[in-house]
Amino acid sequence: MNTPANRPLLGVNIDHVATLRQARGVDYPDPVEAALICEEAGADGITLHLREDRRHIQDADVYAMRPKLATRMNLELAANEEMLNIALDVAPAWVCFVPEKREELTTEGGLNVADNLNYLTQCVVKLHDVGTKVSMFIDPNMKQVDASVECGADAVELHTGQYAEAFLDSDAEAAQTELIRIKQTVESAKQAYPDLLVNAGHGLTRDNVHDIANIDGIYELNIGHAIIADSVVSGLANAVKAMRQAMSTNK
Repeated sequence: MNTPANRPLLGVNIDHVATLRQARGVDYPDPVEAALICEEAGADGITLHLREDRRHIQDADVYAMRPKLATRMNLELAANEEMLNIALDVAPAWVCFVPEKREELTTEGGLNVADNLNYLTQCVVKLHDVGTKVSMFIDPNMKQVDASVECGADAVELHTGQYAEAFLDSDAEAAQTELIRIKQTVESAKQAYPDLLVNAGHGLTRDNVHDIANIDGIYELNIGHAIIADSVVSGLANAVKAMRQAMSTNK
């Protein structure tokens, strides 16, 4: 079991700061300012998703944020030519390729790396050439882990959405089933590929994060909506600190 000393890193996704801004078409709140507050409060990295429809984060946010971060940028993108070209120009520390459907409210599942191996391999090579490491956002199964490693990815991020939804529905049996599946995938991935970083995220909150954070072998958790939601009441810095506490407190 992870302890506070070796808990996963916390990457904070600041997309929904931009969602609030875009709702009024104004220039506030500023995602860059929010990212810097998160870093000051203890975030180990900043995640942002530049979607094809630009529903929240805008190109200008990405370019403005890149030189100001003291930690590192994890830029989530659909695996297409437009987004790849932006990533190559920005050269963030990390790019995480995610599936994307325009009509979805949020990312609904993992990327099918196995069925897009050749194309994603080419993307990884190009990003490595500019010094950017690559992660694949995948469902927790070894077929997709194997494919991610084959295409040259430096990390995978396991989709925790089904676990989070079961927890939200108070379905303890389903949540436990998903937790076991995630644990088994992390264990198998680390046994097969000791140098592969295994991250996790999606739908995690202060109420459900503890068991995920205590899975041995998880390197980083990426959490956004819950932190931004908490910040409406408690303030952004306090929301980040509370999430860190929830990750590391023994129960």
